Amino acid sequence: PEGRGAEPGKPAIPDGPIVQESVGKAAPARTYQDLLQSPHDEDLFVHYFTTQLARIDLDGSITPLGREGIIWDFDPSPNGEYILVQTIHPPFSYLVTGDRFPMRVEIWSARGEPVHMVTDRPLQEGIPITYGSVETGPREFVWRADAQATLCWAEALDGGDAGKDAELRDAVYLLDAPFKGRPVLWTRLPIRYGGTTWGRGDLAVIAGWWWKTRNQRLWCAHPDQPDVEAELLIDRSWEDRYSDPGEPVLARNAAGRLVLLIDSAGEKIYFRGAGASPEGDRPFLDRFDLTTRRAERLFRSEAPHYEESITVLDPGGGQVLTRRESVTEVPNYFVRDLGGGGLRQLTFFAHPTPQLVGFRKELIQYRRADSVALSAKLYLPVGYRADEGPLPMVMWAYPEEYKSADAAGQITDSPHRFDWVGWWSPLLWLTQGYAVLDDLKMPIVGEGDQEPNDTFLDQLVASAEAAVEEVVRRGVADRRRIAIGGHSYGAFMAVNLLAHSDLFAAGLARTGAYNRTLTPFGFQSEERTLWEAPEVYFAMSPFMHADKIDEPLLLVHGEADSNPGTFPMQSERLYNAMKGMGGTVRLVMLPHESHNYRARESILHLIWETQEWLDRFVKNRAP
Repeated sequence: PEGRGAEPGKPAIPDGPIVQESVGKAAPARTYQDLLQSPHDEDLFVHYFTTQLARIDLDGSITPLGREGIIWDFDPSPNGEYILVQTIHPPFSYLVTGDRFPMRVEIWSARGEPVHMVTDRPLQEGIPITYGSVETGPREFVWRADAQATLCWAEALDGGDAGKDAELRDAVYLLDAPFKGRPVLWTRLPIRYGGTTWGRGDLAVIAGWWWKTRNQRLWCAHPDQPDVEAELLIDRSWEDRYSDPGEPVLARNAAGRLVLLIDSAGEKIYFRGAGASPEGDRPFLDRFDLTTRRAERLFRSEAPHYEESITVLDPGGGQVLTRRESVTEVPNYFVRDLGGGGLRQLTFFAHPTPQLVGFRKELIQYRRADSVALSAKLYLPVGYRADEGPLPMVMWAYPEEYKSADAAGQITDSPHRFDWVGWWSPLLWLTQGYAVLDDLKMPIVGEGDQEPNDTFLDQLVASAEAAVEEVVRRGVADRRRIAIGGHSYGAFMAVNLLAHSDLFAAGLARTGAYNRTLTPFGFQSEERTLWEAPEVYFAMSPFMHADKIDEPLLLVHGEADSNPGTFPMQSERLYNAMKGMGGTVRLVMLPHESHNYRARESILHLIWETQEWLDRFVKNRAP
């Protein structure tokens, strides 16, 4: 606060000019917030983030370890003899976030003495914005969880540029203590490395992914035998939820590290998953035979409950810890006996919102004009009867991009889940006489070489039209009294629908971004820059179409929003534009709040503002 170089009792000395320079090297970056902006910020960053590791013994004594620094991360080896330490150091950047600052990666002894320098990574301002691009050099450092002290990391084989053609993308290396030899090349992958789930010397599961094709693969690999080629287990699109095999079940080993849970015979592992299906999610537990490569289904959730396995309680798979719920039953934990089918309840949590007991919930399905299947969760107030006629309605959504129309049409939730109602939830308005259509699907599909955003507006409006027609057809919503709302990218969606359709009576937009020229190096799933696709950026920016927004719009934003791209100025500029064009708009800036709101005062004020807006322009809308 006193400024650089100020003496006590004397005026602060200005920092002087802040100079940045580019000398022709490309450094594209997404639109981050809360970046360093001056030498004074750098001083504060160093001051507040400088730390030192210490060992605390059971008698309470504290022993400092190693040198102090901006320690970004640290992790003791499974045997406790070494510490992997990642330390940030200058030069800092005003363009990118702290995880891209220069980073020294070292291995220390348990006493804090340097043992091995793994890498000293330079500042990473030049990573391409194409999804799947990474830094060059070693990255993603972890200890092998099933070994005493073996370090694992990945390195890009394609220069880190996902936009460049390459047969191989990543290499994975291992290095054993005492870290004197050369790293051992464990495997090479044709897609980006996504981490390893460790099991034993002859068993680890390596994950890989590729954004452009939405491809996910799992390999069975042998960390003690790097010469043995990894065997492909799974090759699928992660958008296809119906084919999702789940994730491996883990257990803690003697060192306290999470490793694959292997059955007592040592031949099978377990997978647990959401169990997506046309009837909704039905969580499952499978036992996977490593020899035959076949899965045996041990458990699958049955209606009217939603029950998911948390972990297997014994290596034989006889008992499972589950979390069970229904529309009317709060989630609680149970022990399920898979042999006899017995169920023993462990917890007895009370209903958090008894005011909402008795509302009606239904997972509805319908199609938009281009035949893409859509779904949504329809809620009706407690005691509502069909003979009461259509209600005012709040619709709440968040668009998602897909590469496949079939995947876009898949059901992504369960009709049997318990609904948690917090400040963010549109279900609050059930208590005020509104029907609610929540989580209505707004898929933006770009199959093959087509980019989803090339037809963003057409698909968005088509999805909204289909939803409106369905609730009107069912007789639960009054066509003239429907509000559309969303948070973040959902707010961006809501304002676009007001600008490009006449489907809604009013809009509710929280913490959104409305001018895409302010996020010129990509946004959400858009990989092209403003200069590569200016027509897309312009068309998708509701700010550019503020003159077409002729419905009342409530804008809410946290004054300290730290989310990339959603600067508070996004709402302020849209408010000014609509006001200048004679629109009906109200701007609420919540002090000290970030992208999500925390303070009781902020949340209660948000609810009051929303209630007033809905009653004024939706429920009591003039004929």
